[in-house]
Amino acid sequence: FPFQTITGNFANVIHGLNANHLTDQVIQRSKRMILDTLGVGLLGTSTEVCHKVTQYSKIYSSDISSTIWGHLDFRLPPLYAAFVNGVAVHSMDFDDTWHPATHPSGAVLPAVIALSEAFPQEKKISGLDLLLAFNVGLEVQGRLLRFSSEARNIPKRY
Repeated sequence: FPFQTITGNFANVIHGLNANHLTDQVIQRSKRMILDTLGVGLLGTSTEVCHKVTQYSKIYSSDISSTIWGHLDFRLPPLYAAFVNGVAVHSMDFDDTWHPATHPSGAVLPAVIALSEAFPQEKKISGLDLLLAFNVGLEVQGRLLRFSSEARNIPKRY
């Protein structure tokens, strides 16, 4: 279509990304960001707010489940696992940040990991696929931030 919308164009760009777009530098930086996020998330599992959301989320059950970081005793549906693990990452506010203020890895990594665990054994994704999903999530978040007029006002408010 000659008059494609901005949203349609954005969706086409994101849909067209594949593992071949990941340079060695992007892969290395992504691994560092993931390792940092996992470390901060594991530390965050000891916070009061993380304990509260973990207790709240225990009421949900599903045949499909994902890991709650720092807990071997139970698992949750991917949505709630991503929620609990995302709270753990951000609960101490040590997770990575961009300017204007947003925390890219804490929002993306818990969701990517929870969803990857939910795939049936015969459809498990590779490490490279996980890195691609992580980077696509960061790209979406970064572009939405750039598109947002509200984001431009964040530095003025603080």
